[in-house]
Amino acid sequence: MSNLLFRKVDYTVSKLLSDIDMGEIGLPDIQRPFVWDTTRVRDLFDSMYRGYPIGTLLFWENGFSGEHRAIGTGDKQKTPRLLIVDGQQRLTALYAVMKGKPIVDKNFAPQRLRIAFHPLEERFEVTNTAIERDVFWISDISMLWQPDTDLFAFIAEFLEQIKQRHKLDPNNERRIPQAIQKLVNLANYPMTALEISAEASEEQVSEIPSCAT
Repeated sequence: MSNLLFRKVDYTVSKLLSDIDMGEIGLPDIQRPFVWDTTRVRDLFDSMYRGYPIGTLLFWENGFSGEHRAIGTGDKQKTPRLLIVDGQQRLTALYAVMKGKPIVDKNFAPQRLRIAFHPLEERFEVTNTAIERDVFWISDISMLWQPDTDLFAFIAEFLEQIKQRHKLDPNNERRIPQAIQKLVNLANYPMTALEISAEASEEQVSEIPSCAT
C-alpha cells in the first residue's frame, strides 16, 4: 500500500472552517468561483441538520508554486497547505454562513449568504422580508456561531420575543432551545477528506474526481 497517492483524514466542520479562516485551506487558481444559489445552501444545512452525509472532500497537498486563491474576502495569515479539488461549493457555503463572512460569487463580487431557521418547525429557508418580521424565525443563523454570541442569552431573548406576541405552550418552549442547540452543534458535524500527496501530478489529480463515487 506504500504507493497510495492519498490518505483519509477526518475533520469536524469547525476545524475545516478554522483552517479556511487561517488560510491553510485554499483554492487552486483554476477553480471556478462560488456558483451555488442560496437555495442549495439552505438545502445543505437541512441535510446536515437531519444527519445526512454530504459527501467526501478532496484536497491536494500544496506542493507546487502555482497561483492559488482564498475562500472569502480579506487577507489570510498563512499560505494554503491544502488546495480544494472537490468540495469547494460545500465548504464555501459553510464558511460564508457559519463564519458570517462575505464570499466571492460567480460575478466576482462580495456576497453575504443569509439563511433562516424556524426552531419549532425545524425548517430552513432563504431569508426574506417576511421572515425578518416573523418572531418564530431566526432570520440569520450566522449569529449563532459568532464568538461574542451568548447562546443562553440569545435563546432567552428569542423565547421572550415570541411570548410577547403569541401564547407558547410548555412543550414548544422546551423544543425551541433543543432545536437551536442542535443547529449550533453542526460545528461538530463530521466530514472526511481524501488528501492527495503533493507528489501527484496535475493530470493524476484531474482524473480522480471522475473515478470517485
